[in-house]
Amino acid sequence: MAEINRHYLKLKSSYLFSEIARRVREFSTEHPDAKIIRLGIGDVTRPLAPAVVEAMHAAVDEMARPETFRGYGPEAGYSFLTEKIAAHDYAARGVHIDPDEIIVSDGSKCDCGNIQEIFDTDSVVALMDPVYPAYVDGNVMAGRTGEAGADGRYEGFVYLPCTAENNFTPQLPTQHVDLIYLCYPNNPTGAVMSKTELKKWVDYARANEAVILYDAAYEAYIRDPEVPRSIYEIEGAREVAIEFRSFSKTAGFTGTRCAFTVVPKDAMGRGPDGTRVSLHSLWFRRQSTKFNGTSYIIQRGAEAIYTEAGRAQISEAIDYYMENARIIREGLAQAGLTVYGGVHAPYIWVKTPSGLTSWEFFDRLLHDVNVVGTPGSGFGPSGEGYFRLTAFGSREQTEAAVERIRTGLKL
Repeated sequence: MAEINRHYLKLKSSYLFSEIARRVREFSTEHPDAKIIRLGIGDVTRPLAPAVVEAMHAAVDEMARPETFRGYGPEAGYSFLTEKIAAHDYAARGVHIDPDEIIVSDGSKCDCGNIQEIFDTDSVVALMDPVYPAYVDGNVMAGRTGEAGADGRYEGFVYLPCTAENNFTPQLPTQHVDLIYLCYPNNPTGAVMSKTELKKWVDYARANEAVILYDAAYEAYIRDPEVPRSIYEIEGAREVAIEFRSFSKTAGFTGTRCAFTVVPKDAMGRGPDGTRVSLHSLWFRRQSTKFNGTSYIIQRGAEAIYTEAGRAQISEAIDYYMENARIIREGLAQAGLTVYGGVHAPYIWVKTPSGLTSWEFFDRLLHDVNVVGTPGSGFGPSGEGYFRLTAFGSREQTEAAVERIRTGLKL
């Protein structure tokens, strides 16, 4: 009998969203007539933009003809897409990124979880708390931690608490760390980081030879032009930062899967003998070994969001979700709840009332008003006492959920 990877046994009994699904499934079985509104998982509900659909249809037609059929594509992505990304997402904001520093994939969740493979297992990892669970679990699986304590924290991680008291902005580590996960706009709190604050992290990483793993999946939701959309807007970040971007929430690709990771050629790691090693070359090697590339059809669809029509259609969808965020934020505040986020991000971070734990509030919402959200404790110990709602539902369901909470929640 083969011996398993013992580090998997350190994982908590259930992935957060699997546990939510289990509880909702049990409730639905017991209450088959309940009309449940789901504002928990950050999955989009608006259809793909017409420009994207048109581009995909054209690509399918190409794949149907011998003279335009394509098999395996370039491992890092087709240049027609990487050149558009470099021009529209970076050069348009005064940031220089070469197209060949962009590596296209099938999702930033995969990239955020897999990037740790190019670093030594002895690397010390710093995590925002609360944090997207995939950052944690990927490093636990790799063997960078001990067991989880009673408070949910894994031995070996450096946790960076993000609470209302510090405006959900972590303090710099007081001990040496090698890898730093930052996510802004933040999932789950909805907070953003100013250029001044982000510069502190870049300066720290440069001074301490650390690498920042910067998840910018929600950058398109930022409303204030002064808030950075990319870490590369900060001087020196090319030397110390890897950035993850996604088309999932920007263009509704949660079901079609397309994302990209930027690894500048200036970013270096250290080999066992102390020599400098290109992080770009290592990530390219990892992806070309374990991933065969995002399909041509999907990449043509992604390219279409950079057309004039595509940009307008994507902007309209983002505005739709941000209006949902406003409805939730203002409606819950009127109901007497303390609410954060929802201004530059599609997430609303709610303080649980009356001393309820996150899971107790989850059960109360589900049973009292048939609304599903996400318990804050599932994102880390500092998430206890909070609750996440998403703005990705339909307008009708968003308004109905807020009205149910305002009039039917028993506190």
